[in-house]
Amino acid sequence: MIATILWRMAGSPAVDGSIGFSDVADGQWYSEAIRWAASEGIVAGYDNGKFGPDDPITREQFAAMLWRYAASAGYDVSIGESTNILSYADAMDVSEYAISAMQWACGSGIIEGVSESTLVPQGGATRAQAAMLLMRFCEKYVKW
Repeated sequence: MIATILWRMAGSPAVDGSIGFSDVADGQWYSEAIRWAASEGIVAGYDNGKFGPDDPITREQFAAMLWRYAASAGYDVSIGESTNILSYADAMDVSEYAISAMQWACGSGIIEGVSESTLVPQGGATRAQAAMLLMRFCEKYVKW
């Protein structure tokens, strides 16, 4: 769903080539969005060559997708580069690939801790959290 939202925000561009994930078939409602997101470097999938289209998205995965989308769209993602997320008790739970994205998301105010002391980076993003992340992202970056 998040790949589809970002794809539509980008104008639903057509992309040629294979999708590149063994669990994403052509002709699904999300196929073209995932093809585009992969071609733009917004998504990379899992190490096993799968994307996990039915998997719940984690907070760090969401932040990484927004960060990569922002960079590919030419938005300034330098805000938050030096944000110290170590004040969160679970900062060490952030996966290596998502550290810069979480720093950016926290520093720019797109993502906040679940509590004053926890980020819960590998926890699933609830619908309410997803809506807030997208709203904050759009308010801060997207020019309609």
